[in-house]
Amino acid sequence: MSGGIGPINDITLAREEPHEQDVSNAALKTTKTPPSTRRRSLSPLHIITLSVAVVLSASGMVSAEDVAFVLFSMIYTYVMSKLVFPPTSPSSKPPFGEKNRILGLYALVAGVIGLFLPIAYILEGIFEGDKEGMKAAAPHLFLVSSQVFMEGVAYSANLSMLAFAFVPISNNSKRIFTIVEWLRSEFSKRGCVWRKRGEIVCRESSRSY
Repeated sequence: MSGGIGPINDITLAREEPHEQDVSNAALKTTKTPPSTRRRSLSPLHIITLSVAVVLSASGMVSAEDVAFVLFSMIYTYVMSKLVFPPTSPSSKPPFGEKNRILGLYALVAGVIGLFLPIAYILEGIFEGDKEGMKAAAPHLFLVSSQVFMEGVAYSANLSMLAFAFVPISNNSKRIFTIVEWLRSEFSKRGCVWRKRGEIVCRESSRSY
């Protein structure tokens, strides 16, 4: 009896060892495969805005200061994302996903007001020969186009939320000054003067606002 017990135990152990190895290999495979961190690439809108920014900068209607500001903000955002605010986890999901309706509505309204209306204004200036109006609106459109492109790059590069937030904050702060200059140009074409205190005086009607 003792001679038959030994081979039976050996056979069962021999059958269990490959099963245990398969389980351990499957566990290693599941732990080695990281979660998918793939983000969407640049959309056609980002490529269009980059083209608009390049055309405006090459046309001479944008000052060298605005071009230098955009280049500096790109470099600063990259350095800040690597040294100061690196992403906490490569698999972290953005707090505002692509299916967020409020974010989509905001992007639509901001795109119409910030992009398409200035483009239509510049196209109207080309047909009417309004060089002063085109030159006044070009810096605003250049900064908006650069901002949209940089936001697309920051999102596809999986930057942290703090580094991503620097892009709209810096560009919007700079764009306030270009909007003020644009308004001054529009009022000056109609014979109005914008004083330092915010008072608008029109010479033709002798009225102040």
